[in-house]
Amino acid sequence: MLFTHVPVLYEETLQALAIEPSGIYLDATFGRGGHSRGILERLGKEGRLFALDRDPAAVAAGKAINDPRFTIAHACFSFLKEQCESWGIAGRVNGLLMDIGVSSPQLDDAERGFSFTRDGPLDMRMDTEAEKDAATVVNTYSVEDLTRIFKLYGEERFALKAARAIVKRRESAPFTRTLDLAAFLNEVIPGKPGPRHKATRIFQALRIEVNGELDELQQALKAASEVLAPQGRLCVITFHSLEDRMVKNYFREFSEGPALPRGLPVSEEEVERLRLLHALFDRPLKPVRAGEEELERNVRARSATLRTAIRVNYQREGA
Repeated sequence: MLFTHVPVLYEETLQALAIEPSGIYLDATFGRGGHSRGILERLGKEGRLFALDRDPAAVAAGKAINDPRFTIAHACFSFLKEQCESWGIAGRVNGLLMDIGVSSPQLDDAERGFSFTRDGPLDMRMDTEAEKDAATVVNTYSVEDLTRIFKLYGEERFALKAARAIVKRRESAPFTRTLDLAAFLNEVIPGKPGPRHKATRIFQALRIEVNGELDELQQALKAASEVLAPQGRLCVITFHSLEDRMVKNYFREFSEGPALPRGLPVSEEEVERLRLLHALFDRPLKPVRAGEEELERNVRARSATLRTAIRVNYQREGA
């Protein structure tokens, strides 16, 4: 079955990458290649585009692209440094894109188990070759561990109540299907029905736990600074506050430099010198969000945020 994918912030992302026709680019989260195809359209004959994805279905879709300038590999984006080294492009990448989170084809395919509105196995693995799925988490984690991930990854107010109810119910009837879990959560989480399904936050938390998404992002951000060329651009699209906060804080930490104690007799020139010694990135560009026109076409763009940072134009010792 074919599933459509509409890339969010498409034009904004391509503009932020500032594509050079002869440049080297990496799409670290290929998905179904919406952004990648846009990059290829802007590259010249000497340009190259490399891509990664942890989902075998996405990699298969990428391998259908018949273009000598394009190469794709099956790998998590946390391994982008190692993959770039194997391709011989580490330190030479002019633009790197990360589009974080679940893709439209993964959501739309009920058999992948990401959606609480379509019945399917309680799976949620982005890499279908991985061992741990959502059913394992729901049916084996303790009340304490379920509460932790619901609260931390889902920011769910009723994390403890939901965790206790799940553990009690699974003793007699383990959870195996998405709609079963969604309906159960709709009953046990207090409050009247609203525009947001009561299962939303917990499904998000389970997906993040199953795929180790925040750890993946943290490792990928660190690796990005090591593979970008001077003046190379890192563009990250996030869809919820946890990811966006992590990206924002990372860019801030590695662009502003260390905070100095108040009252030190230090000149502005010295402060700037210390910042540059510490900085991996120039100060980040202003974050971008979808406009009204895009939101009318694609409701999934409503929570998307694009942040961009530019690698400093020199190489520090040890950087």
